[in-house]
Amino acid sequence: MNMPDPMLPAGSRLITLPVARDERGSLTFATAGQEIPFPVQRVFWIHDIPEGARRGGHCHNTCSEVVVAVSGAFRMVVDDGQVRGSVRMDSPGRGILVPAGMWCELVDFEPGTVVMVMASHPYDASGYCHRYEEYLKMKDK
Repeated sequence: MNMPDPMLPAGSRLITLPVARDERGSLTFATAGQEIPFPVQRVFWIHDIPEGARRGGHCHNTCSEVVVAVSGAFRMVVDDGQVRGSVRMDSPGRGILVPAGMWCELVDFEPGTVVMVMASHPYDASGYCHRYEEYLKMKDK
């Protein structure tokens, strides 16, 4: 079930991913157009994160993402320029949708955390805003 989270800015939301469990363990999956609300063009994962590191700290101009803690835990901060919310991501069966135009930061990583990201677009270095002050100016237009 995908429901808006009252702690998150409008447009971002938590996504429950299906989990198949049996005596052999668990298998979590996601289907584009179902749990993932866009065609997936790129998948990447973040790992070997040093203590105290922060990831993200940017906004994608056109790319939406679903972010999942495959292993371990971290805090996901999302911000639309007016509402700033954060969620502890600690389950491979739960993702968070970060739509295009939303500022995001990943912080407070536990040791051994692995984060998987499914993106709506291929990587494009020119499609990012890396300065929060510029982001706020963009949102005011």
